[in-house]
Amino acid sequence: MRSDVEYSPVGEGLGMRDFWLYAWMRRAAVIAAHVTGVSLTIIIAVLSRPGTSLFSWHPLCMALAYCLCMTEGILIFSPELSLFCFKSRKWKVRLHWFCQTLALIVAATGLGFIVASKNLSESRHLATWHSRLGICTLAASALQAACGVCVIYPKLLCLSTPPPRLKLYHGTCGLVVYLLATLTIMAAMLSDWYQAMVKGPVWWAIFLLPVFPALVVMNQITNGYLPRKKISS
Repeated sequence: MRSDVEYSPVGEGLGMRDFWLYAWMRRAAVIAAHVTGVSLTIIIAVLSRPGTSLFSWHPLCMALAYCLCMTEGILIFSPELSLFCFKSRKWKVRLHWFCQTLALIVAATGLGFIVASKNLSESRHLATWHSRLGICTLAASALQAACGVCVIYPKLLCLSTPPPRLKLYHGTCGLVVYLLATLTIMAAMLSDWYQAMVKGPVWWAIFLLPVFPALVVMNQITNGYLPRKKISS
């Protein structure tokens, strides 16, 4: 008799004790990614002092969009742990859509604030690497959202691409968007505005914070979407 069983190399060759240690380390990493995303949002909110100027709303909106909403929207699907681990796959997909849609809306609002601020101060647009990376991230986010619509409604859109391949494209594009967002956030910490408020070892600690959730998200997406071998029995 022949049966196809999905096989993943993750954890291969580990004894039971080592496997449980490995599983708990992965769970701890996902928890840390949640905490890091929330912490970054709070730190940027405190530093930006929203309401003191038009510009002050820009970093807050972008932190809410990418450090919080987008991170949580991806980690919802974490097999190790999720804030919504008790929900069904259907609910996770809905929550993912909600978080990602909210991220796009808040990011667009943040873009509006920075454009208005620069127009008011008569400053040049797209003059820094942060701003250029930021506009690329926003454009990629919009394309990723369109890709997500294709995954949900392939028949309605009359797409000939198989759903598994659409999901692979969706996951790959999502990884690119998140990595772009991480680079944009780190580039913001090189700005004169940020360096004027945060200095020394604290600057380095906060500068490296976005790297950790990016590694967790990258691991989750690659493990979830990379083709798996099959074994027969």
